[in-house]
Amino acid sequence: MSDEIERRLRAARPHTKADDGWAGSPDGDRTLDAIRRSAKAPRRRSLATVTRLPGRPALLGLGLTAAATVAVTLAVTIPSGSRPGSPVALPPSTTTHPPSGPGIRPSNLALVAYDDCDAALSGLRKHAAAHVSAYQYGGIAYGSREAVPAGAPMDSAQSAAAGSAPDHSTTNVQEAGIDEPDLVETDGKRVVSVSGGVLRVTDVASHEVTGSLDLSMYSGADAAQLLMSGDRVLVLLGGQYSGGYYGGGPMIDSIAPYPQPSTASSGYLLVDLSGSQPSVVSTLHAKGGFVDARMVDGTVRLVVQSAPRIQFPVPGGNASAKEQLARNREAVAHTPLSAWLPSYDVTAHGATTSHTVACRQVSHPANYTGASMLTVYTIDLAGDLKDLEPVSLAADGTTVYASASSLYVASSDGTKTQIHRFDISGAGRPTYLGSGSVPGSMLNSYSMSEYDGSLRAVTTTDQYYAKTGVSSPDAGVSSPNNGRSTSVYVLDAAKLTISGHVGGLGRNEQVHAVRFLGPLAYVVTFESVDPLYVLDLHDPAHPRQTGELVITGYSDYLHQTGPGRLLGVGQDVNSNAIVNGLQVSLFDVSDLSHPRRLDRVVREHTPGEDTLDPHAFLYWPATKTAVVPIHSWDSTQSGAVLVLHVGTDSLRTIGLIRNPAVNSSELGYNTGIERTMMIGESIWTMSSSGLAVSNASTLTRQAWIPFS
Repeated sequence: MSDEIERRLRAARPHTKADDGWAGSPDGDRTLDAIRRSAKAPRRRSLATVTRLPGRPALLGLGLTAAATVAVTLAVTIPSGSRPGSPVALPPSTTTHPPSGPGIRPSNLALVAYDDCDAALSGLRKHAAAHVSAYQYGGIAYGSREAVPAGAPMDSAQSAAAGSAPDHSTTNVQEAGIDEPDLVETDGKRVVSVSGGVLRVTDVASHEVTGSLDLSMYSGADAAQLLMSGDRVLVLLGGQYSGGYYGGGPMIDSIAPYPQPSTASSGYLLVDLSGSQPSVVSTLHAKGGFVDARMVDGTVRLVVQSAPRIQFPVPGGNASAKEQLARNREAVAHTPLSAWLPSYDVTAHGATTSHTVACRQVSHPANYTGASMLTVYTIDLAGDLKDLEPVSLAADGTTVYASASSLYVASSDGTKTQIHRFDISGAGRPTYLGSGSVPGSMLNSYSMSEYDGSLRAVTTTDQYYAKTGVSSPDAGVSSPNNGRSTSVYVLDAAKLTISGHVGGLGRNEQVHAVRFLGPLAYVVTFESVDPLYVLDLHDPAHPRQTGELVITGYSDYLHQTGPGRLLGVGQDVNSNAIVNGLQVSLFDVSDLSHPRRLDRVVREHTPGEDTLDPHAFLYWPATKTAVVPIHSWDSTQSGAVLVLHVGTDSLRTIGLIRNPAVNSSELGYNTGIERTMMIGESIWTMSSSGLAVSNASTLTRQAWIPFS
């Protein structure tokens, strides 16, 4: 109980030294006992009438202490019949906070947090049984854990000598100050990269690899990504949820395949760079697949999704659908809570400890399936992974977006998108704030944006595939040839309820790009031509489309290059709807009613299949330089980057950069240029074969650093 009070103390207001240990002290015990006795009185007194308790000053009125305030709140809200030690649900907060400021609290925590473990098990079983089918259970399968080997202890050597770093670019992210996992990081003095299962540290001044760490012993090393703060790097090993089916062949007699045992685990390494070689400080092995992560000021919020481990019976040969459904529900009814609760292992200094998320840290939205669990871990890169302060939510999640104070996790089922919000304004454990939904499905994280107390979301609804009874603002359009439409929704971020929307964008077209810039939004849809829509979202209750530009081709990515200027990267498409090649367009969006294209650069005969990864794009405002990767079906054209000068009203091609080809006998493949950085007056390009350094003005190669 004392730990819970201490936690509430810290949440109630800034912690003081006088609070340390008060809840567990004799003085605190006497006060809590008196409060409990008063709470059990037949006629409960108003809080305002309680003035003094033994051993403490006046608890209410002008002499009220924050510690006693929290203690009173905890004591008087214990529900009748609760067992000693059961987690207690607090009443709704009556304090009003700015939607995006510190101290955000859910509107009604009691409606979303489980009171105790019994309530959690009952709720999860009930909802899981309601969503299981006779032959398939969406998302639920067996789970297993794959060991992550322990790393070496932290190197005690001193950090590298301090020195000023040249101006340098960082990962191209959606929101300034919110870092996203990437293949390479730089602080201007060193480049830290991960490729082919090896982490490397390259010195910028000497152009030499000064340290490396072989990650091949870890599962998922080939798909690893990085987040860096100071001398610490978090390596995300790329473990994803994977499932399978018995049989694996075509469906027989219209019966869907049945889930088979699957692996759902992911690993994370905290690496120290201060020594002569990178060294692993500690490791995290989480039950569940990696969804995404965001970092603010050295604190990482890691989102993992897990499925319960339910032992479903193998379908009987003569069992009817009704009988099999009953068997599956019976299996759910006998599954223990441990099958749902997320677990994780932490290894540090040669010792491994196992943990399970506590029941009181598990919440649920009003509607959920019980088929999956989202867990948000908090990782301080300056620490050692000992206190991850996880919170879990009985929900699905595939798309992550974050502002400085909020983390949003969304998932789509084809007809609607459910959005969950967590408060991350503090340094510790996040708080689940609530959930909401909008019709349709999202493109990616760029489809969400928080601004001035509102969450904006862009979704596409396809009425032809919509489930019966699911409504949409674009209802009435149901033909398979005329059923797709895109909308922009504005939600009250505090309640996640829709306050306004504008629909009817891109009829029969697919969304290719979304960009929110302050109170404005830009949406690109495409089928045979490219409409660029401009939307004014100043009034959350009345968002409106203000302009539209229709051109051939389309943009997969939009980037602001100056006031009223937008750069679009995508594909050129001719009048016969045939993709011709890479296209970079410069748009003038200063007039909201009349957007126009000022200039474009087309690389013919380079049609590509992949959309642009925003992390692979670079724009350097100091020299107005844009670097765009070329991905083409033609291997002779693919693998280079196009370097452009972005003027106020025009685009000028500077040239191409291509890294040397990889030695196929060593690495077996050549990814081409995956990332580009600007450091000082040089452009650094990274491929699976190594790092090239080129003069930013002439593109002349200055150095080649092979990954051997």
